Amino acid sequence: MIKQVSFSARKSLITSFFLGLFIIGFQNSGYATNIILNDTIGFNEYRGSVIDSKTKKPLEFATLLINGTNISTITNTQGNFLLKVPKKYTNRRVTVSFLGYTSKVISLSDFDKDNTTIKLETYIEELSEVKINIKDATSLVQEMLKRKGDNYYNDDLKMTSFYRETIKKRRTYVSLSEAVVEIYKQPYTTDRSDILKIYKARKSTDYNKLDTVAFKLRGGPFNTLYVDIMKNTSMLFDENMVDVYDFTFDNSTKIDNRLIHVVNFKQKRYVTDPLFYGKLYIDAQTLALTNAKFYLNLDNKQKASKFFIIKKPKDADVLPIEAYYQVEYREKEGKWYYGYSRIQLGFKIDWTKKWFNTLYYTTIEMAVTDWEKSDVSQLPKLKDRLRPSVIMSDNTSGFKDPEFWGAYNVIEPDKPIESAIEKIQKQLKKD
Repeated sequence: MIKQVSFSARKSLITSFFLGLFIIGFQNSGYATNIILNDTIGFNEYRGSVIDSKTKKPLEFATLLINGTNISTITNTQGNFLLKVPKKYTNRRVTVSFLGYTSKVISLSDFDKDNTTIKLETYIEELSEVKINIKDATSLVQEMLKRKGDNYYNDDLKMTSFYRETIKKRRTYVSLSEAVVEIYKQPYTTDRSDILKIYKARKSTDYNKLDTVAFKLRGGPFNTLYVDIMKNTSMLFDENMVDVYDFTFDNSTKIDNRLIHVVNFKQKRYVTDPLFYGKLYIDAQTLALTNAKFYLNLDNKQKASKFFIIKKPKDADVLPIEAYYQVEYREKEGKWYYGYSRIQLGFKIDWTKKWFNTLYYTTIEMAVTDWEKSDVSQLPKLKDRLRPSVIMSDNTSGFKDPEFWGAYNVIEPDKPIESAIEKIQKQLKKD
């Protein structure tokens, strides 16, 4: 008889992965705003874009890393970047990398501060026939998990990161939240949970466009950290993964000029409960996971909705229509660490007494922009730590101060987000 994994066990697993992502209702949550400190460090700003050298297509989520430092940023969905560099590093070089492309190293002195276009070339070596010394894809994934202790940092790390959370009603942005977050990253070989502290934050929401529903994201930056599947391995691949997932090889690729094996995974046909499907990108030399892109199976939307909805109006049925997850790791001196993660979710709200439904989309992302080794003595006090159940407060400072982020690296906002911010700023001036 084919082994069937119980829905209750799987629901518990996935719910812990995305613990209480959403609150739909009328709740408000208090949230202590941290003191905004003035930046004193001098820095230079560099703006530009990363594109495909042949097609001119923007390359989204390409990484820019200042060589010899831990400072980095990524491009947005339109391929644009904003890189802030302390003046003491202005003679450094920058490595620009993107999955499937040959990395490029550029001196900062060659950057145009206002608009630098960086062209990357696809890696032309045929990789589909590369021989793999692992008998099958399942064995490769199992070996990848076994080597976690060797491949990832087992030091306490203090990371500076940028977090963005957006909510759209159909195509219109109705809520924007951003924060500089300090992550106290715990070693990958321990069960200790990562600790977060908000350093700076701002938010603005147009509740007039949210109709009668307050659509709120619970968990904030914690949600993006849960997608660090090498730290939270059992939340995606537990001891029963061979019973519920099929693993197959895809064509190999390159990142940072390193050979990468690509493994597809999806739930077995006889497993009816919603699980995940997607791609794992595994470094051929170390067998470390470098990237993962995956979706939640939404064939059974009623079951899948139970993973997300904490509270909803009685006269509404809320169903997920999109659930995409992405995590990227970076390497330094032979060890890998969490660098970026992104979650994109969509929901349809069907109202009992209305002809038309309402569509909401949310995107949350967090990028590590700098880090250093730390120890237990540097951990923030309990009262200063961010709670996993946090909702970004409606009372944070809004989008009033264009110099708010100072020297901190951020993800350049997309053009639609910029337009929404401009509208919010105009409204604030009227008030």
